[in-house]
Amino acid sequence: MKFQIALDRLTRDECFEILNETASSIDWIEVGTGVIKQYGMTIVREIKEAYPNKVLVADMKTCDAGKHEAIQAFEAGADITTVMAFSANKTIADTLEVAKHYGKRIMIDLLGVTDPNRLVELQKLDVDLVSLHYGKDMQQEGEMGADLFSLTQGLTGMEVAIAGGISRDSLPGLLEKRLDIFIIGSAVTKADNPRKAASEMKEVVKQYEINH
Repeated sequence: MKFQIALDRLTRDECFEILNETASSIDWIEVGTGVIKQYGMTIVREIKEAYPNKVLVADMKTCDAGKHEAIQAFEAGADITTVMAFSANKTIADTLEVAKHYGKRIMIDLLGVTDPNRLVELQKLDVDLVSLHYGKDMQQEGEMGADLFSLTQGLTGMEVAIAGGISRDSLPGLLEKRLDIFIIGSAVTKADNPRKAASEMKEVVKQYEINH
């Protein structure tokens, strides 16, 4: 299980302050869509230069012009870039081809997807990394439901990430879902003590792995 920190709705300085506090507790670094929109590929390059041994996810949320945007992300140092599941199959196939060329990966964001058949289609395209995503606006209406997890049930050969308002309290229940990557945002980035918050959540994951 991997712990991915999502840097979003933050200034450049805040991003680096949080990473300085939490680097020892995280496995993957996600440069959020809002941060990329604010600072462009420059901040992707800067973070990769500062943390070359961390897997860097550029949350581009690509939905068109897949080849171009994937090249942008990988040339800037990203190890993984995100593509929306509702994109045309051609867009997804193009990004996967670029990723293969660079020796990198594509994470397909399932935001808005409700039909499990779409996962079957994605698998046929050779997608091997997806993200179950309970969006920021959706979180205002309540916690994520069981329907979200049913999308990936029964699938093999795919790594599955989960994102969506995950907290210290909700993490234990999510661990039971047998997911691979836990994407944590404001529970750490908005905490009074990001170092402590990240360390505590990482410890929950470690203890679960020891006991299971």
